[in-house]
Amino acid sequence: MNIMESKAVPNTAMVLAAGLGLRMRPVTLTTPKSLIKVGGRAMLDQALDRLQEVGVDSVVVNTHWLRRKVELHLKTRDTPTIKVSPEAELLETGGGVANALPILGADPFFIINADIVWRDGTKPALYRLAQAWDRREMDALLLLVPTVRSASYTGKGDFFMDALGRLKRRAEREIAPYVFGGVQIVHPRIFESAPTPPFSMNFLYDRSINKDRLYGLVHDAGWYHVGTPHELKTVEAELLEREGARVRQLY
Repeated sequence: MNIMESKAVPNTAMVLAAGLGLRMRPVTLTTPKSLIKVGGRAMLDQALDRLQEVGVDSVVVNTHWLRRKVELHLKTRDTPTIKVSPEAELLETGGGVANALPILGADPFFIINADIVWRDGTKPALYRLAQAWDRREMDALLLLVPTVRSASYTGKGDFFMDALGRLKRRAEREIAPYVFGGVQIVHPRIFESAPTPPFSMNFLYDRSINKDRLYGLVHDAGWYHVGTPHELKTVEAELLEREGARVRQLY
């Protein structure tokens, strides 16, 4: 279903699925992290489902660890159109996207981490990002989650946000109100003069912060990071509880 209205939703995206999943071991010794099931469905499929729902036609998925299993899994899907970007060596988040730029093209695109799942509010989060996107002012627009609102997140947050949505990093001893939710729109220009891979997207974010071109949008529904076996159990329990509460409301 394509729900484009006043602003076009990017029709290209990248899903980051190359990671080793070291903190998720021993599960990831045999199962790629992106294929771990949360709520009965692989995290990679959940990301692809969300993209398909808003009309994204073409998706790039990078692979490295147990990449053959990821690639075989992707062959079970008919839509969206998926292109694989294999990495002989891990290129990190920024390097992985930079490596795939020739496939992604010259227009803004979504990037989704394959170790998170989310639920949408009244409008899909990807659609809300597209509506808030301003290519003249922004190099990247990040989906943010209130630090205190995630059962699976235990860190100190990532960003402060001003009234216009511009982001700043927290200082070392500060606690920031927002954590990056692993979903974003970026313009390819953010990669101009980027270092040789491997490198992190954080390097590019910091450059954009210095130019007041990194922005955020607060997510309005459930969000879950799945990085360890403990977090997986926590997320599964919360999803089960929420689903039970939803069913009880129907009767």
